[in-house]
Amino acid sequence: MITRRQALAGAAASPLVSAAAASQAVTLLVGAKPGSASDAMVRAFIPFFARHLSGIEFRIVNLPGRSGLAALQELARAEPIGSVVGWVATPTLPARMVDHSADDLLQRISLVGAVQKEPIAIVSPAATPLNSVQDIVAKAAEDAEAVPLGTPPPGSPPHLAALRLQALAGTRLNIIAFPSAAAARQAAVAGNVAAAAIGLSSAIGDLREGRLAGLGIAAMNRADAFPDLPPLRDSGLDLSALIRRGLAVPTGLPDTVLSRLRSALHAAADDPAFHDLAKDGGYAVGWRDGAAWTAEAEDERTELGKLWATEPWLQEGSD
Repeated sequence: MITRRQALAGAAASPLVSAAAASQAVTLLVGAKPGSASDAMVRAFIPFFARHLSGIEFRIVNLPGRSGLAALQELARAEPIGSVVGWVATPTLPARMVDHSADDLLQRISLVGAVQKEPIAIVSPAATPLNSVQDIVAKAAEDAEAVPLGTPPPGSPPHLAALRLQALAGTRLNIIAFPSAAAARQAAVAGNVAAAAIGLSSAIGDLREGRLAGLGIAAMNRADAFPDLPPLRDSGLDLSALIRRGLAVPTGLPDTVLSRLRSALHAAADDPAFHDLAKDGGYAVGWRDGAAWTAEAEDERTELGKLWATEPWLQEGSD
């Protein structure tokens, strides 16, 4: 396991201070397991980002503990000099603030900017497809156990989206949380659940190859990666549940360093090759500056706090 000392090795120097720095490493904390979809996304993005940070090499340190909270807390403890940065996702950040009472995270972490956005997709087995998301709600109203709806682990963005869908529909859904997005996806492909709520990036391959049937996405508009998926609002369920991913730093980073990071992020988000990569991977490029992203995270925190009060998604003592 990576220790705090290992994660922050080299923090005495700030390679991001000078644009002329040669081949210096910056630690990038990732709150996901190696090989996971989130980990793959950040590793795919780094070359585009590093292209605009001359002389900087990123050393990725995976700290997936406590549903991503371990990486967030490690980032918050890091010295704000530019040697340690973090790859952060919302609503994961505000969800951990709610379910682990980490109330001060947005005071100790500054969001630099988001570059990726991914909708939650509702899918069903291609062999026994449902007609629509409304079909899930209607069947559940008759028999709450009739339509098992798979999701990744409790507190993950797709699981939170399923809970929000349940609240919006006013009907108890049979939500079954699996250990990972891959397990939820496979359960849907095999027909072990009637439907699944997962990030579009996790479903895109099976959708394209006909192993899953798409029922809709929790987004305002159709996704370029799979335009056949209608927004849930088209069926009367006004639910938008996007995963945003981007860069965060310890609060107090010098403005010169922060400006350099922000400029490099924005430039990477404008790269046409990155847009092509995102479309192929089932997500989209969506630049959102730190201030706007922070305001959105605060709004999500408020909404999730209300949801937690009536539908706590973690059992007492859960990691």
